[in-house]
Amino acid sequence: MNDQTIEQEIQAKGLTAPRITPDDVAAAISGETYTVLPNGRTTVCQLTLSNGFTVEGISAAVSIENFDAEIGNKVARQNAVGKVWELLGFRLRDKLAG
Repeated sequence: MNDQTIEQEIQAKGLTAPRITPDDVAAAISGETYTVLPNGRTTVCQLTLSNGFTVEGISAAVSIENFDAEIGNKVARQNAVGKVWELLGFRLRDKLAG
């Protein structure tokens, strides 16, 4: 399941409490860069958030023969986006607790 599929399920079930949505995550990201490390099989995705904070996600092929830059970028970005979800969730929970 991807984030949009889960969001559709949440909406279909009428769950309306405060939450972070895929649109919130997308809006929080203002830039992204990808770097393949010198080992030739590890990709780092750095996402810059709208407040200037950065998060990183990493992917690595076990065998260099399986390295594919496009797949590495997708997996590294997915891992970085997971961190954005956590940060936005913390910020919302903190706001609700206040």
